[in-house]
Amino acid sequence: MSAHNRPLSPHLQVYKPQLTSVMSICHRATGIALAAGVLLLVWWVVAAAAGPEAFATAHGFLGSWFGMLILFGFTGALMYHLCNGIRHLFWDAGYGFELETAYKSGWMTLGAAAVLTVVAWIIVAAG
Repeated sequence: MSAHNRPLSPHLQVYKPQLTSVMSICHRATGIALAAGVLLLVWWVVAAAAGPEAFATAHGFLGSWFGMLILFGFTGALMYHLCNGIRHLFWDAGYGFELETAYKSGWMTLGAAAVLTVVAWIIVAAG
């Protein structure tokens, strides 16, 4: 059978998105976002070491509304990736594979990530 005659597997166009599949995709996307965010944090630290002018430039960007939006997104990605990583640790130990449990833990992960993101920003704003 040639490669052109092979049947194609159903893909995203055929299947209805499920919570578990969407969360899996989001886990990968937040991992990529965290890698990009680390580069931003490295820029900030290097700017602090480079002197007052470089730090003022970095701090000015990160303190702008756009910079704060990026930092909020970075915080959300970090908290989601953390909470979903903990969920995966339970799966690695063999717990939580039942469909009802997988959905409950998925919604708990989303809720915990949202709460942790808001709490982190409240703590930063208060301090």
